[in-house]
Amino acid sequence: MNRGMDGRDMLRRARAAGVAAAMALAAASKGEDANMMATANPRVILGTSRGAVTIELWPDKAPQTVANFLAYVDAGFYDGLVFHRVIDGFMIQGGGFTPDLRQKPTRAPVRNEARADIPNARGTLAMARTSDVDSATAQFFVNLVDNAFLNHRKKTPDGFGYCVFGRVVDGMDAVDAIAKVATCTVGPFENVPAEPVRILQARRATP
Repeated sequence: MNRGMDGRDMLRRARAAGVAAAMALAAASKGEDANMMATANPRVILGTSRGAVTIELWPDKAPQTVANFLAYVDAGFYDGLVFHRVIDGFMIQGGGFTPDLRQKPTRAPVRNEARADIPNARGTLAMARTSDVDSATAQFFVNLVDNAFLNHRKKTPDGFGYCVFGRVVDGMDAVDAIAKVATCTVGPFENVPAEPVRILQARRATP
């Protein structure tokens, strides 16, 4: 016949239940941490000759553009290139030319994903392009100020704007330092830093 539990049995079971609950809570917490890491926005660190710049990318806002940029990063495409166009009070542009201003071959252009709700605000990263709306390949720029005239307004060649796909989260002081370098004209290129501002390395940031 079942005589029930004595006090010691109850204490042992209570302790076991407490340990199990703590283990379950810890496992759930680790699961949440893993999910957060899995869903966190990717980041890229640009090591430049003027300091490091950390960029957070926004795949939820511009998925094709982010995938395109990360493909270039993963291939080491940007390593050794320069910021070839610097206009203080506007933006710094790079990712396409070597120090001697030879343009590096790229893959096919990416579709312009510019959106009216993602403005070209100070510190944001956007794709450079020609007058062709869907001509962006590898070159990018960092906005030094709020450049509202670059924003998407309408789906026409003059109103489509420039696709913003991330922002500087650390190293804006390095960006501002680049903006202050002396510039000159070299052949057909204007606003070229007199002393090359190099992208030493572009790599994904590890968690």
